[in-house]
Amino acid sequence: MPASCPGDACIYFIIDSAASLVLYVGETCCSNKRWKGIHACKDYIASYQDLHYRYGIQTAVNIAFWWNTPTDRRARQELELSLILKWRSPFNKENWERWGQPFG
Repeated sequence: MPASCPGDACIYFIIDSAASLVLYVGETCCSNKRWKGIHACKDYIASYQDLHYRYGIQTAVNIAFWWNTPTDRRARQELELSLILKWRSPFNKENWERWGQPFG
């Protein structure tokens, strides 16, 4: 996808494949622009990887996109929330009561 292309609506997942763990679930209408700006999850990922490196624990953090999602933002956000609650992703604020704010 060209850098000038804004991308498409999707739901995305930050996954640690080494731990079989969904770290974060997000939604966007512009997939190519979402991670270019400020995003707290970037800091969480960096801290997560730093700590794992410090203690010699392997990580394989990747991003995956689900393209076949609703283009309507409200419907996409409802789907996103259901996935956040299903996977209990620790970097999503909806799960901080369970896990605590990461690296806060």
